[in-house]
Amino acid sequence: MLTKLSVVDKTEVIENGCVQVRTAMRVLEDGKLLSQSFHRHVVAPGQDYSQEDTKVQAICAAVHTPEVIAAYQASIQSQP
Repeated sequence: MLTKLSVVDKTEVIENGCVQVRTAMRVLEDGKLLSQSFHRHVVAPGQDYSQEDTKVQAICAAVHTPEVIAAYQASIQSQP
């Protein structure tokens, strides 16, 4: 039997507060991995993360404090 799974397999918080998320798309046959591909995206401080995986939501809730959001927005505005 073939099974397709989508799993958030890696999260990383970088210095500016952005949360990098890697999602693995896995195709299994009888529990054995046949293929795997990856998709990456970033959740920036202040961005809506309500549709993210529950683990990603928990990380964002802890990391995206008002101070981090303000610092991130200030850094974006100072870029040319």
